[in-house]
Amino acid sequence: MGLVVDTSALIAIERSGKQPLETLLAALASEPVVIAAIAYAELLVGVELADSPRRAVQRRARIEALIAHCPVVEFSSEIATVWATTFAELSRAGTSIPSNDLAIAATALHLGFGVLVGPEDEQHYRQVPALRCEVIRGG
Repeated sequence: MGLVVDTSALIAIERSGKQPLETLLAALASEPVVIAAIAYAELLVGVELADSPRRAVQRRARIEALIAHCPVVEFSSEIATVWATTFAELSRAGTSIPSNDLAIAATALHLGFGVLVGPEDEQHYRQVPALRCEVIRGG
């Protein structure tokens, strides 16, 4: 087992101010933790859109600490195949989730991992069949 960390989990941690990255990594020490390439891109957008240079530096440091412990998983052709299959399955069921989140879910499914999400993104990840969804409680 393992977990793919969704950006929403990291945002919940940042907003809570109570659970630093080191605590997250220690809590997850019992299983491998990775970052999907699209989540890494989303984190970098957070740096670019920070409301101050100080916050941008803080976010960049958190990202560096995270990827020092959690490898970034590239979006491969195998993951793209899982993405397409999952997209079709959800479409046939009359539902969908945002494409970036679908890429994270496909990464998790390909690896046989679950996904770690923030409480606001839990519901749409739960729509993906066979995907284990763990929710970080930030507050």
